[in-house]
Amino acid sequence: MRALSLLIKPASSNCNLRCRYCFYADEAVNRALPSTGIMTYETADLLIDEAYGAIDRNGFIGFTFQGGEPTVAGLAFYRHFVEKARAGKPPRVTISFSIQTNGTLLDDEWAEFLRKENFLVGLSIDGFKDAHDLYRVDPSAKGTWNRVLRAKQLLDRHHVEYNALCVVTGRAARSPGLAYNTLKKLGFRYMQFIGCLDPIGHERGCEPYSLKPEAYGTFLCDLFNLWYRDWQNGNYHSVRLFEDYIHILIGDNASTCATCGRCGSYLVVEGDGSLYPCDFFALDEWLIGKLGDKPLAELADSERARAFLQWGTEKPTECASCPYSTICNGGCKNDWFTDEKGVHNYYCRAFKALLDHALPQMQEIAMAEIRSRQGRI
Repeated sequence: MRALSLLIKPASSNCNLRCRYCFYADEAVNRALPSTGIMTYETADLLIDEAYGAIDRNGFIGFTFQGGEPTVAGLAFYRHFVEKARAGKPPRVTISFSIQTNGTLLDDEWAEFLRKENFLVGLSIDGFKDAHDLYRVDPSAKGTWNRVLRAKQLLDRHHVEYNALCVVTGRAARSPGLAYNTLKKLGFRYMQFIGCLDPIGHERGCEPYSLKPEAYGTFLCDLFNLWYRDWQNGNYHSVRLFEDYIHILIGDNASTCATCGRCGSYLVVEGDGSLYPCDFFALDEWLIGKLGDKPLAELADSERARAFLQWGTEKPTECASCPYSTICNGGCKNDWFTDEKGVHNYYCRAFKALLDHALPQMQEIAMAEIRSRQGRI
C-alpha cells in the first residue's frame, strides 16, 4: 500500500457525553456487541506492526483516533501508542496523528502531549451555544458548550493545531450566519459542517434534531454567501465541502470519500481489533475481519471489503442525467436510500441547490487558484 488511513476507536463506542444525535452510539446498538471496550496495548502494538507490514517503502500512514470519545482510553494509552509507532517506523515511511474529540476531558497534560507529538485535533462544536447545548449534552442532560470553549482555550495556550467539526442539526440549519460567524469570532480558521444523521432504520426527518434536505440546501447556500464574501475580502476561512468542490473543478483530489465518489479511503479499527470498511458501516454485516486473523493487506483486500468498494462505485439514479454528477459524485452512500424508482441520495436536493446557486463563484475561485499556481512555477 502506498497510503493507509486508519480510523481507530480506542474506546470503542464508550463516551463521557450523551449527544442526542450520536450516530456511532446508534450504530453500536445495532451490532451484536455494542462496545468492544478499551483497546489493550497488545492490540495497539499489533495494529502498528500490521500497518508497517502493509505499507510500501515510501508510504504514508495516518493514525486517526475517534469514538465514541477517544480520550476515554486515557492519556497513558496514547503515550504508549505514539512511542511504539515512532520507535518501529520504517525509515522512509511518513506517519501522522490526529484525534476527533469533544474536548471535555482535556487538561494541560493532554494539551502538552498533543502539541509535542504534533497531533491535529478536530474539536466537536456545533456552531453556536443554543444549537450545541440543545443536543451535545452530558449524562445529566447539561449542555457542554462552555466546557468545549475551555478545551479550545487550552489548545490555544499550548499552541495545538485544531479545527472545528460542526454537526448541522435542524436547529443549527436555521442560523447559518450565527454558526459561521460565531466560529470565526472564536478563532477557528478551519471548519467542517456535516449533516446530522437519523437513527438506522428510522424514517428520515422525523427526529427533533433531524436535518431535512430543503433546510440543508438553504443552510449551504447562505453559508456559501458568507464564505465567498470573506474570500473576496481576503479574509479566508476554510470550509471543507466548498474547498472539495473547488478542488474537483481544478482537477485535484477531494479530501473526503463523500465528495470524491470513491469508498474505501480508510479502515475502521474497533477497540478489539475488529476491522470495518467505513465509519458509517461499522456493522456486523460489514465486518471484514480482525487484526491477527490475516495480514492487514489481505483483510483490506478481502471479498467483503471488495464488495463494499464495488457498492461504492454505484451511483444514485439521478446522477445519470445530473449536470453536477462529476462534482457532487453522488455524495456519501450512507445518505442513499432505495425506492421503486431506484437509488437516491436523501440530500441530493441540498447539494443541487448549492451548486445551482454557487457554481459560477466556485469556478471563479478555481480559476484564481490555477492562476496563483501558475505564478508560483
